[in-house]
Amino acid sequence: MTLVCVPLVARTVEEMVSDAAVAKSVGCDLVEIRIDFIQGFRPREDLPRLLRGCPLPALVTYRPNWEGGQYEGDDTTRFETLRLAMELGVDYVDIELKVADKFINFISGNKPEKCKLIISSHNYEYTPSREELANLVARIQAVGADIVKIATTAKDIIDVSRMFQVMVHCQVPMIGLVMGERGLMSRILAPKFDGYLTFGILNATKISAPGQPAVEELLEIYNIRHIGPDTKVLGLIANPVQQSKSPILHNKCLQSVGYNAVYLPLLADNLASFLETYSSPDFSGFSCSLPFKVDAVQCCDEHDPVAKSIGAINTIIRRPDGKLVGYNTDYIGAISAIEDGIRGLGPKDSVISPLAGRLIVVIGAGGAGKAIAYGAKEKGARVVVANRTYEKAVNLANAVGGQPLRLSDLETFKPEEGMILANATSLGMYPNVDGTPIPKKALSFYDMVFDAVYAPKVTRLLREAEENGVKVVSGVEMFIRQAMDQFEHFTGGIEAPESLMREIAAKYT
Repeated sequence: MTLVCVPLVARTVEEMVSDAAVAKSVGCDLVEIRIDFIQGFRPREDLPRLLRGCPLPALVTYRPNWEGGQYEGDDTTRFETLRLAMELGVDYVDIELKVADKFINFISGNKPEKCKLIISSHNYEYTPSREELANLVARIQAVGADIVKIATTAKDIIDVSRMFQVMVHCQVPMIGLVMGERGLMSRILAPKFDGYLTFGILNATKISAPGQPAVEELLEIYNIRHIGPDTKVLGLIANPVQQSKSPILHNKCLQSVGYNAVYLPLLADNLASFLETYSSPDFSGFSCSLPFKVDAVQCCDEHDPVAKSIGAINTIIRRPDGKLVGYNTDYIGAISAIEDGIRGLGPKDSVISPLAGRLIVVIGAGGAGKAIAYGAKEKGARVVVANRTYEKAVNLANAVGGQPLRLSDLETFKPEEGMILANATSLGMYPNVDGTPIPKKALSFYDMVFDAVYAPKVTRLLREAEENGVKVVSGVEMFIRQAMDQFEHFTGGIEAPESLMREIAAKYT
């Protein structure tokens, strides 16, 4: 079982002991005592107090500044402190590969049987090749490590694959982590690839290395205790991805139906290289968001007919034969949300779509814009496309038999009453919450305004529309509805738990 370890980086012994108690209360397995963080550290006085007050097994690290730590003194003092930790019964001691030989000679090979020696190597610039990583593992093993630890830095999410390949072939216990947001997958999937431990922080102020997730996320959102070799990997491929609530939504729902999968935020720079690198059948399904929805069409071997017509894909499924199949659930989510919003404006007709005959102005000609434009056309609406790049508006408008507009034209565009506005751009999305695609005064031209942005739930666009007395539909509705369809694709047809999805969306958006 992969252990969950909390790094303790407080400045005082008392705060470290307190944090260790919190780590135990939330269900962690051990703590890393980073004594290089303690101000005015006195080994003979402070170390016994730390270990007596620690309610969990402890890993003691005294990291020097030349390996990314806080300690600026000489090695002899460090070595004496680590030897003292061993004598006091600590469970693990970490020493850097660069000085491991010297340390082992210093203790004359007299290591208590209970204490495991972690020999570590940190690369804060990049992740070496698979061959270089394998050679590094061999060097660390040869020195006499009980546990190999290698931490590198992800310049691209595909770097993580090399660490996974080395981990599964290591002959001794190994901690293999890739730092940075692009390396997050290495920390969550450690149990799948036989990692000895992974690190989770108590909160954002207590980080010891870049990209460490919160313990609460590891245990409650990603359900790391139940990740194993057979766990399927799902996720959202996007850039940026940090703001998405999809990992919370899908993981909670996967857990509720007992489906053995974990859904990750996947910060990628190139969709094709990601899909080619992570080609294992276990990487079985992905949501695809900005800026990759259009690129996804070229990456898939087969396409749902509607997705192919739209020319944008937000769901990719890897079949057992390795073929990638693309779907678009955005148009289902957006159009059904808009239809239900319109139905609230007047008489209902269960046969004819309330969009039929209406004029809908779609802002944005990217993946979401295409989904809404094609979906609205299919329902009988007349479509206008406005976009910052006019040529893209022309291309999409021509494809759906509609009218193109420049974004600046929206300020005065009012050919008729009863229009519907649909924002399919990222304007107003967290953290740029002050953005809006259209001046407030122009919102009065519309009967209803829909915003595909769901974080925040009430965008500036929706707030200003409501202030003009216009009915609004939040992107949360689209988010829930497209996610329900995705969930069924991911799980091979298991019905999505709608009530749970709505409960989660209400809590986290």
